[in-house]
Amino acid sequence: MILVIGAASSGKLEYARSMGYIDSDISDGKVTELPVVNNLQDIVFENPSSIDALYDKLIDKDVVICNEVGSGVIPVDKIQREAREATGRLCIRLAERAEKVVRLVCGIPTVLK
Repeated sequence: MILVIGAASSGKLEYARSMGYIDSDISDGKVTELPVVNNLQDIVFENPSSIDALYDKLIDKDVVICNEVGSGVIPVDKIQREAREATGRLCIRLAERAEKVVRLVCGIPTVLK
């Protein structure tokens, strides 16, 4: 699995396409049978307590794409803070198992692992 992270609109989806995946290979905001999952953070924000089950579904994917949600102003809302925390913890676990971790800034990929 390749974990692709970066800010919103940083080129993560385009990076996945550059690896040969087409739109019909990419699920957006949900885990399906498709090889690429985009917007992991949206899935976690729906149910932050489900990251263990979600992890089991994601480790067999080809590519997992997630926005970095840990920067910026800390939300006042407790649920939003817990969702950000859960997203970060899930990305840590995925990065440990990933073959490759790529962070994109301004469309420029940097391989972290």
